[in-house]
Amino acid sequence: MNWNFTRRGYSIISIFLFTIITPLYSQIGVDKLSLKEAINIAHTHSTQAQLARFSFMGQYWDFRSFKAELRPSLNASSGLGNYNRSLVEVRDPETGQISYVSNNSLSNDLTLSIDQNIPLTGGRLSINSNISRLDQFSYDKVIYNSNPLTLNYSQPLRSYNALKWRKKTAPLQYENSKKRYLENIQNITIQTTNLFFSVLSAQINYKKSLATYADRKHLFEIAKRRSELAKTTRGDILQLELSLLNADMYVNTSKLSFDIQLFNFCSYIGLKNIVTIDLIQPRNVQDMKLDFDEVIDKAYANSTHNDNQNLKLLESQRALAQVKSAKGIQADFRVNLGLSQTSSTFGGAYQALKDREVVGVTLRMPIYDWGMSKGRVKMAETDLDITKMEIEEIDIEFRQNIKTKVIQFNNQARQCEISIIAQDIAQEIYEMTKKRFQNGTVTVTDLNNAQEDLDDAQNQFMRQLHTYWSAYYEIQKISLYDFINKVDIAVEFDELIE
Repeated sequence: MNWNFTRRGYSIISIFLFTIITPLYSQIGVDKLSLKEAINIAHTHSTQAQLARFSFMGQYWDFRSFKAELRPSLNASSGLGNYNRSLVEVRDPETGQISYVSNNSLSNDLTLSIDQNIPLTGGRLSINSNISRLDQFSYDKVIYNSNPLTLNYSQPLRSYNALKWRKKTAPLQYENSKKRYLENIQNITIQTTNLFFSVLSAQINYKKSLATYADRKHLFEIAKRRSELAKTTRGDILQLELSLLNADMYVNTSKLSFDIQLFNFCSYIGLKNIVTIDLIQPRNVQDMKLDFDEVIDKAYANSTHNDNQNLKLLESQRALAQVKSAKGIQADFRVNLGLSQTSSTFGGAYQALKDREVVGVTLRMPIYDWGMSKGRVKMAETDLDITKMEIEEIDIEFRQNIKTKVIQFNNQARQCEISIIAQDIAQEIYEMTKKRFQNGTVTVTDLNNAQEDLDDAQNQFMRQLHTYWSAYYEIQKISLYDFINKVDIAVEFDELIE
């Protein structure tokens, strides 16, 4: 009773999971699925692939905004309807006496400007055109003030040039974001591989459990017939019946495990509404040996490693340049050249224009800051030295990590060959033991031991195969290079942006 209840319970759970899983899947007709096909689907349909794209798009628009800073911009500004009715302070030019008079005025102005940042010097050049109108209601007067053309240039001297450093880092950050996107896609490949083999193992276990149950049932029927002929003991019958019950139980547990693993796998890669799916086991491995020097060269050329270290170094150099520029005398040079005129009429404000020249230098000089500026410079210099040492250490670890992965991968193909031979031998031993059991020359214990050896060999082969492909895709991620097809990992980023 307990066994039947448990069996029914697992069956009910499996059916329940199946009814939940099925409506959640989208319409993608898949009956058989290979590892490569699963990876391609995950690259397109998985949530992680969409997140990787959005992350790249954020960096893309940040780079676009930086490029816009390097181009001239056309701007308009205005002050409209500025009404002022109040008492204003007025000083007599002869006596210096201050008095307050009533003010009742309305002002409006409009300015158009073309602005251009100068990355090389950190200066800013502007060409402006301005017109303003002042209505003084108390005196019934209108005054127009025009500046048809004004050239402004401001130039910090010895100041920190943020745009110059941005010009160094922004293109590198954008190129790095492309490589980071490709690495994120490779992370999806690795995770898909792990989930694929989890489902594949569960699928094989489920199929194996069905075959084992069928074998045990067949052998149990034979044992019962032999018992009637007094050729099998009661103990062997009971042991074989127990083995049959365990096999029946394993069918249900393996089916439940398979359903759960399949649901997780399909949810990750973005497959939905699949009624049946059969994963294809990648039995064969690639006959190749990776060369460490080739892998490290591809990793330096294609991965984010070099870019990350260069950006880290540039950031430390930028911080040092910023604190150095803030030390000592600060100066700003400004030039304002143009034409202007005032008149009571709009047309008159653009006639007989007068020259306008304003040139000046502003100085700021700290007298004594108790060594604060010097301390900041020393701290930045120390941070730069630390960053250089960290970069060297990270680079050594990077090379060692790649060397370890290459050695492990090159050894893994042999491991797969050994494990598949062991699996074939265990399969042959099991078949021989089963025939001998049918002939009555071995016991149930011998049959169970042969079955356990076969299960262990099959599981070992699956683990070795999983390790092989995971190791390969790890190296592919580090190098962003497909060593099977001998091509760099790449995508059409223009299409991705669109």
